[in-house]
Amino acid sequence: MRKIIAVFVVCFGLNAGAQEVKKDTLAPVADTIKHWSVLGKNTVMLNQAAFSNWVGGGANNVGWLAGINYNITYEKDKDLWENIIILDYGQNNTKGLGTRKTQDVINISTNYGRQFSKSWYISSGASFQSQFSGGYEDGNNPDAKKISNFMAPGYLNLGIGITYRPNDNLNVTLRPANARWTFVLDKDLQLAGSYGLKADGDDSLLQFGFLGNALYKVKLMENINLTNTASVFSNYLDHPERLVLAYGAVLNMKINKYISSNITLDILYDHNQIQKTQLKQTLGIGFAYTVNNGGKRSERKDSQWWIKK
Repeated sequence: MRKIIAVFVVCFGLNAGAQEVKKDTLAPVADTIKHWSVLGKNTVMLNQAAFSNWVGGGANNVGWLAGINYNITYEKDKDLWENIIILDYGQNNTKGLGTRKTQDVINISTNYGRQFSKSWYISSGASFQSQFSGGYEDGNNPDAKKISNFMAPGYLNLGIGITYRPNDNLNVTLRPANARWTFVLDKDLQLAGSYGLKADGDDSLLQFGFLGNALYKVKLMENINLTNTASVFSNYLDHPERLVLAYGAVLNMKINKYISSNITLDILYDHNQIQKTQLKQTLGIGFAYTVNNGGKRSERKDSQWWIKK
């Protein structure tokens, strides 16, 4: 009996030792957590109309629109750093009228936050908005009066505040301390009163006040989604009651992996630009190519609902 017990103990010890050696020689588990996520959409949209002996009338025309929309996010522990790049440009050529600009957007922003409570972050960030080319009265007619150009105006915001982000479908940032620079670098447009300039020849205007931004995304049904953006700015230094108000909506209808349709609506009121409500609406269908580097570190869904594999 003693011999049997001794053999059992020896065998058990050898087996345990072998398992220990095997465990120690295993390669460490690779860290698959991705702190960076890159989600982007590249689009090219085309439209065309042709007429021949058409009693109802009409002019032959062809147009195009190209754009990119990227969200580059870094998440680690309590740090959240989100960067958004939106670039859009489009033209339409109509027989008898020539080429006109239909879309022109430069919008780049960055926001860093440090979490201090669930869904709440102390944040700071910057944003830049402008356009690529000149804009004219009479439907962007190059022979008409020029009213805008690249960096005329251009807007740079820089501020600190708090961000509320319970999920990737809702993001609200409030900055009670925000500097807003307006640049007018086209000499033809550097006139007193133009975009708020104080005197002829001025090329910039500094304002300081409150800035609020909000983003809300809604899935209406399968492959049909709506994103809403809104912002408000009040200048503490001069007429704080003259709010700069902006609202934008993008309705995205995904047809298949590479084809989608977009309807956009933009509403803007800025007393320094024009004392009227501005409205812009577009409709397009075309090719879309998405970039997605994989799942985010958090358990949240894609940070932009319109990006799907």
